[in-house]
Amino acid sequence: MYNRQLILTAVLLSMGSTAFAQIHRMERSDSVAHSYDLNPVVVTGSGHHQRLKSTATPVHVLSSREIREQGIATFEDAMVRMLPQVSMAPSSMGTFLRLNGLGNKYILILINGQKLSGDISNNVDLSRINMARVKRIEVLDGAASSLYGSDAIGGVINIITDQPTSQVCSVTNTTTVSGEGKLTESVNLDIYKKGFGSYTTYTHDRADSYQTFTEEYDKGSATETHPTIAPLFTGYRSHLLSQKFTFTPSSHLAFNAGIDYNHKTTDRPNTHPDIVGGTDYEMRYKTLRWNAGGIYKFNARNSLQADVTVDRFRYGKEYDVATKTYQVGDYVQSKKQRNIEQQLKGIFQLLPGGTTIVGTDWRLDKLVATSGNINREAYNLAYYAQHEQLFAIGRGTVKATLGTRYDYHQNFTNHFSPKASLMYSQGAINLRATYSGGFRAPGLDELFYHYFSVNRGKAQIIFGNHDLAPETSQYVALNAEYRSKILAVSLTAYLNSINDMVVRRDISVDADALAMLQKEFPEMTPDQAAKLERYSLYQNSDRGDVKGLQLNVSANIFEGFNLSANYAYTYARTKNGGEWTTMERSIRNTATIAANYHRTWGRYSLNVNLNGRLQSKTYYTNYEDAPGFGIWNLHTTHSFNCTRWAYVEPSLGVDNIFDRVDRRTDSAKRKYALYTPGRMLVVGLKLRFKK
Repeated sequence: MYNRQLILTAVLLSMGSTAFAQIHRMERSDSVAHSYDLNPVVVTGSGHHQRLKSTATPVHVLSSREIREQGIATFEDAMVRMLPQVSMAPSSMGTFLRLNGLGNKYILILINGQKLSGDISNNVDLSRINMARVKRIEVLDGAASSLYGSDAIGGVINIITDQPTSQVCSVTNTTTVSGEGKLTESVNLDIYKKGFGSYTTYTHDRADSYQTFTEEYDKGSATETHPTIAPLFTGYRSHLLSQKFTFTPSSHLAFNAGIDYNHKTTDRPNTHPDIVGGTDYEMRYKTLRWNAGGIYKFNARNSLQADVTVDRFRYGKEYDVATKTYQVGDYVQSKKQRNIEQQLKGIFQLLPGGTTIVGTDWRLDKLVATSGNINREAYNLAYYAQHEQLFAIGRGTVKATLGTRYDYHQNFTNHFSPKASLMYSQGAINLRATYSGGFRAPGLDELFYHYFSVNRGKAQIIFGNHDLAPETSQYVALNAEYRSKILAVSLTAYLNSINDMVVRRDISVDADALAMLQKEFPEMTPDQAAKLERYSLYQNSDRGDVKGLQLNVSANIFEGFNLSANYAYTYARTKNGGEWTTMERSIRNTATIAANYHRTWGRYSLNVNLNGRLQSKTYYTNYEDAPGFGIWNLHTTHSFNCTRWAYVEPSLGVDNIFDRVDRRTDSAKRKYALYTPGRMLVVGLKLRFKK
């Protein structure tokens, strides 16, 4: 199957290249085209702005233009369609994100350098990310705790937003519609005049629940099934409102302040008396995030900036079916989180050819969980320093970076996270070597959970562990790169070794354990106690080990035609009790491919994009491995610069051209990696009016 797909893909790309080349030769001389910028500005790898070619730590960059041209409306689609080392597993509890084999809690997500907080059972609520404002997404692989602190063991994803700074008043409306009730609509109002900027966004995002199976196996049976209405993908309704103000009184001084409010509710099938899989309630999430900051630039190479961010996240159950205890419309809060972060950072040129970064970071985390019986908080105070120095050696240059971070955590006292990197550059060639340390303090839930709930008549019990040790990692990477205006090729090999991984272990219930559990949870009924087979306890596993190889190629084949291909090999394992096992949800081989053609005739521009993702099977520990797949999407945009003040861009595309769907019904232990409902038509419209 996959051989036929690859052959067909090669034929399509070959035919497309030939056709586009013929068009290129026949077009009038006054037509205009564009090419991709293969050397954009980035900030995440080194902590200060520089060209991608000049950063000593490799960074993957997804520009807003690339995202738009692939017909992508959500953060999840942007990541999985463009980065092979990323995978997603959606559920009603958020989205389970993996980067290079490691899950959510090892990945630090930032918005303009400030952490995005809030999770549900280690699943991130990615609907909080405002794609209407994305300028670019920067992805840093591997440990990066020397600059970014706790959680940056597997990597850092930094979403950089866009605020126009030209004298403008503009309104932009973007709408995307596809199958299964998917709709994303965003409205931006931008005003900038005489140093003052106001940027307002409202986004509505929705999708319906859907199934690719209608039968599930009876518990304890490998042959008997019964009908179910349980969805593979859980629908939702989301509203995001954001406001940001900027003020630049002079070329040396700038201020900013912003607030974001998000409300999201799942849309699952209701409980049905004759068929399983429905629920009595929906999950409801509310978030409020505000930040303020400023930067003073002494000159082009020296600056001092300060930021404060307050992030509030809460979720619970909103009943839409009457039960013995609750009425329709009742809301029961499950978890409330509050995170406060204050940052002070200085960037200085103390030596010719050098950049020094020093900073301090104070963070307070608070968790209130009703079912987990938690009302706790913990603070972390950190200081960090990094120096980057450029030396001329013969016909090339060497850039050396040394950095360290000191963290004092309320529950774990002291920790140092080092970093050292070396880059040799000559012409278009870069050779890099990186070593960095990672650090993650266990979450308040992992430390203090005292969780009891009942699901379908069965008790679920989870204990935190006060004796948990912090997780640490050692990351080593080698990179070779060729980068010019026409061609960029990068090859990276890495090893990420994690110690004291925090995992949730199931423990069998014997007579002594049952007596202990009944004492801890007197609300447990005798019937629930009789059915209880196991409970869970957070523990430090022995270690984790991720080895990988990444190949990235992007080329401006000719004016207006770009071809990119990315491949990731990931070998992720965990070791507990002396035995190595494949890491849950890891994928060994993944590739993404995109071919893009753009041409402009007068006021009309055409963009055609073909992109695909190919991946091998997904590994599961106690379930059947999910099979590999290949997904291809075709998207076209048609841009009309009607006047100097009006811009119209309709779009039309097809997602999942070959209608790949996982419809397995022959296993009682099936898990999924492919969540698409099948082939879908995608229609979009972007309108922009400016004065």
